[in-house]
Amino acid sequence: MESKAVLITGAGAGLGLATAQVLAAKGYRVHAGVRHAPPPQLDAPGVYPLTLDVTDEASVAAAAEQVATAEPGGLHAVVNNAGVIVQGPQELLPAEEWQRQFDVNVIGPARVTRAFLPLLRRAPGRIVNISAPTARVALPFLGPLSASKAALESMSDAVRIELAPWGIPVVVVEPGALETQIFTKAATASRAALHGTDPQRLALYRAQLDAVDAATARQRLGSVAKAAQVVVRAVDAARPRRRYVIGTDARGVGLLAGLPAGLRERAIAGAFGLPRSRAEAQRRQSCTG
Repeated sequence: MESKAVLITGAGAGLGLATAQVLAAKGYRVHAGVRHAPPPQLDAPGVYPLTLDVTDEASVAAAAEQVATAEPGGLHAVVNNAGVIVQGPQELLPAEEWQRQFDVNVIGPARVTRAFLPLLRRAPGRIVNISAPTARVALPFLGPLSASKAALESMSDAVRIELAPWGIPVVVVEPGALETQIFTKAATASRAALHGTDPQRLALYRAQLDAVDAATARQRLGSVAKAAQVVVRAVDAARPRRRYVIGTDARGVGLLAGLPAGLRERAIAGAFGLPRSRAEAQRRQSCTG
C-alpha cells in the first residue's frame, strides 16, 4: 500500500468519528471532514480535522486542495459518510427538505468523489460509500432517505465500472440502525419541517405516525464501534467486497427485498403496525373512536 491516507466526511460524530479513531489507531493518516468545530475526540495522533461541507462546492474544493498539499502520494480511500435523514409523510414534506436530503446524501458524495478522484488515481485508492438498507427496501415515512440511498447505490454501481480502468474499487457499506444521534436529529428536523403544516392534514397521519414511533422505539440499535470495524475492513482489505452489510436488521431487509411486492408490503406494514388497506384503517378508527 503506497498511501496510508484516508479522507472521511461527516467525521464529527457517530460512525464517521468512530471510523476515524479506529483507522488512526491502525496507522492511517485520517483527514476528518467536519462542518463545524471538530469535537475533542478528533484531537488524536494521526487525525487531521479539516472543514468540509459536502453541500458547498467551494468548501469541497478547498478541502481537496488542502489534502493534496498534505498527501503528495495520494489517498488510499475516500469514505463518503456524511448523511442526514429526512422523514415524514411525503404529502406534507416541503420541497426544501427533499432538496436537503439529496444535497447531503447524493450530490454531496458526487461532489466529494469528483474533487478527490485525482488523489485516488495517484495512489491508487478506493471509494467507500456509506449507504443504508432502505436503499433496497423503501420504508414508509422514510421515503426521502430511501430514495437518496437508492440513488447513492446506483451511483456506486455505475462509477465502479467507470473507474475500473484505474483499479479504483467502489464499495458500498450498509449499516443497520446504529446507536447515534442521527435519529434524534431527524425527529427534531421533521417536527420543524411540519410545524407550519395544516393541522387537519397532519391529523390524517397521526395514527400512522404514532404506530411508526412505537415500532421505532422497540428497535434494537447496533453498535457504532462494531460498524466502524466493518468500514475499516472495507478500507483496509486488499480486495474489498462490493457490499458489506452490517447488523441483523440490515440482513433482514435483504431478505425482504427478495419477496414479491405484495408480500413485502404486507410484511413492512405489519412490522410498523400500519393498516394495509382503507377498510382496515376504517376498522381501526371505529375501534378507537
